[in-house]
Amino acid sequence: MFEHLCRLNPQCNREIMQAVISLAVELAREGREGQRVGALFVVGDEARLLARSKSLILDPLFCHERKLLSIHDPNLRETLKELALLDGAFIISLDGYAVAGCRYLDADASNLDLPMGLGSRHVTAAAVTRAESCTAVVVSESAVVRVFFDGELIAEIVPELWLLSREMTHLRGPVDEREYPGVKIFSSRKVTAPTKE
Repeated sequence: MFEHLCRLNPQCNREIMQAVISLAVELAREGREGQRVGALFVVGDEARLLARSKSLILDPLFCHERKLLSIHDPNLRETLKELALLDGAFIISLDGYAVAGCRYLDADASNLDLPMGLGSRHVTAAAVTRAESCTAVVVSESAVVRVFFDGELIAEIVPELWLLSREMTHLRGPVDEREYPGVKIFSSRKVTAPTKE
């Protein structure tokens, strides 16, 4: 999946995109304090994105040492999950640093062709990716993660299915799939009923 997303954007770094989408999926799945949370992460040229945005409140990431702002740092990831409760977008640099949070992004949203029912985060993501060469990752409060590039929705990730697909590597050989109301079960075909002695 990440190779496909990065093929669309020549500035995309697969490792950074994977880290941002993983964080978004975790946030969509876990929420904060038992409640669903929405968020917007924009990955691109930090100078251009900062120039196209302004702080909604005092920036909680401002003036921290850059080494503390790596998207790969587990402490930062948990911090970003907490900060997602605040309004505004996170700006992630092309080299994987969270350089700003709580940002209002200014981009023209006219003539966007988006599916009905998507909210203001999605519109902002589409607009900024049309205006700048960047990728935007939106965590919807409905717990779906959507990825935008060049003004268009290019991927939708349902966290449970995405997490499940990552776990499927543990099953070896042929796999049976059974669906029951509210649950899907994957099992190895090698599993047989125990014999009675």
